Amino acid sequence: MLNPDLAKRLAGLNLSEAEQVEMKRFLTEESAKWTPNAGPQQLAVYNPADILLWGGQAGGGKTDLLLGLAFTQHQRSLILRRKYADLSSIIERTFEINGSRKGFNGSPPPKLRTMDGRLIQFAGNQFEGDEQDWAGRPFDLKGIDEATQLLESQVRFHLGWIRSADIKQRCRAVLASNPPISADGDWIIGFFRPWLDLTHPNPAKQGELRWFITNEDGRDEEVPGPEPIERGGEVYRPKSRTFIPAKLSDNPYLVRTDYQSTLDALPEPIRSAVRDGNFMAARADDQWQVIPMAWVLAAQARWTPDGHKSFAMTAMALDPAGGGKDVEEVCWRHGGWFSEIVSHQGKGTEGSGQAVVEIFLHREDGAPVVIDVGGGYGGAACMRLNDNEVPHVKFNGSHAGSGRAVGTSQPFENRRAEAWWRMREALDPNQKGGSVIALPPCPELRADLTAPRYLPKVLQERGVIQVEPKEDLRRRLGRSPGKGDVVVMCLSAGASVIKKVVLEGGHGELVKFARSRSTGPLARYRSHRRA
Repeated sequence: MLNPDLAKRLAGLNLSEAEQVEMKRFLTEESAKWTPNAGPQQLAVYNPADILLWGGQAGGGKTDLLLGLAFTQHQRSLILRRKYADLSSIIERTFEINGSRKGFNGSPPPKLRTMDGRLIQFAGNQFEGDEQDWAGRPFDLKGIDEATQLLESQVRFHLGWIRSADIKQRCRAVLASNPPISADGDWIIGFFRPWLDLTHPNPAKQGELRWFITNEDGRDEEVPGPEPIERGGEVYRPKSRTFIPAKLSDNPYLVRTDYQSTLDALPEPIRSAVRDGNFMAARADDQWQVIPMAWVLAAQARWTPDGHKSFAMTAMALDPAGGGKDVEEVCWRHGGWFSEIVSHQGKGTEGSGQAVVEIFLHREDGAPVVIDVGGGYGGAACMRLNDNEVPHVKFNGSHAGSGRAVGTSQPFENRRAEAWWRMREALDPNQKGGSVIALPPCPELRADLTAPRYLPKVLQERGVIQVEPKEDLRRRLGRSPGKGDVVVMCLSAGASVIKKVVLEGGHGELVKFARSRSTGPLARYRSHRRA
C-alpha cells in the first residue's frame, strides 16, 4: 500500500501513465515494507476500535498483523508475549519485514529503530507484577500476542498506558490470540462478551464497534456509544472494542501448504482452539480440576430469570472486599436456583455497607446469610446483621472440614475444600435424578468455578481432599475468584446454617421454605443432600 502523502505528491507530478505506474510500484516497495492480506487482516488494520481482538484459528496472520501495524501505522509500539523466550520467532519475523537487523538492539528489553524513525519494543510479562515495569512509558500501539496467556490484570494495566503526544497519531491496542485452553485465559470471553459469549442478550457482529466504560464499581459497563457519560458524579469517556476473526484460509502464504493437515492432527481441545478458533468450547479441563466445565455449562443452561418463583429463598451469601481492589459479591438461592451476582468495588465496600444494603433489599422468607470472614473483612457485616436480628453464619475456609466425600468417604482438609467439593457433588449429572443446580450465565462465574484444582499429592499421601489455597489461585488468575466463592458458600454453608436454625427452633418457618415439597427440582435436590 502506497503511503498517502507519497501518493498525493505522485499525482502532482507531470508523468506519463506508464511512468506513474512504474514510480508507484517503486515507491510502494520502498515505503511500505509490509502490506496486509486482503480480507479480514486488511479490515483489522483500518478498523477504528480502540481495542481489537484479532484471532481465532492458527495461521491467520496474528503476529504479522501486530508487526505490520508497528512498521506502517504507529510511531511507538510495544509487542508483548507472556514469556520472554517466546519473543524469538517474533523478532526473527521483524528482521524479515525490516530487510535486515539494522537498527536492532538486543539488550533487554530488545528494540528496533526503523529507518523512518519508528520504535518497536519487545517484552515478556511472565509473572504478575512484571507489567508494572512499563508504567508511564507511552506507546501508541500495544500488541499483545497470544493474549489469553497473560493475566487479565496484566492486560488491563497495559491498556491504561496507551497514549501519544502527537495528536495526529492514532492510539490502539490489538490483542492477537487463539482461544484459551485453560481457565486462566477465560477472562477473554467476558472482556469481549458481545462477540464471544453465546449467552449475551444482544450479540455483536464481527467488526462491529461496542463501547465500554470502567464504572465507579471498577467493572466493565457497556454503554450506547462514544459520548461521555456520567456515573456517580464523574464523567467517563467510553472506549470502543471489537472482534475480527482470523482464519487460515485468509492467509495466502500458508493456505497452500500442508499446515491444515498439521492442525487436523492436533489432539482435542487444542484442535478446537487453534484449528477451529472456537472460543466457547475449546479449552480443556485440568487433570486435577475440581469442577468440570461441562457440569457448569449444563447448570448455566438450566437457568432462567424466573426460575426462583417455585421456591422460597433458601440462603444468601456475602464475600466482602473491605474497601480494597477486590470485588464484593452477594448472591442468594431458591432451592437449586442461584441469583445473578450483585457486585460492588471500591467506594462503599468499607464495612460491607453496600452489600448489607443488598441483603436487606433482597432477603425474603427469613433466609439466613453466610458471610466469609476468612479475609478479616466480614466483622462489620456480621455486626449489622446482629443488630437487625438476621440469622447468619461465619464462614472461614481455613477451619476444619467435616463429613466425607460422597462415594469415596474421603475426609476434607478444611472447610474450603469441603465447600468446593459439595458444589462439585451438587453439579454432578450422574447423581440420582441428575443435578438441579441452575447458575446464572455469567462468564466470570464460569471461569471462577472451573479454575480451582485439588492437590493430588495430598490426596495420595494423606488420603485427604485439599483444594489449592485461595492465594495460589489469585496469583494464577491475577484476581480473586469472588463470584465462585460466594456461590459455593451459598450452597455448602447455606445448607448447614438452615439445618442449624431449624434444629435450634429459632426460625421454624424455614422448614417450609419449599412451596413445592414433594415433587419437582427442589424435592430432588433435598433428596440428594440427605443422601
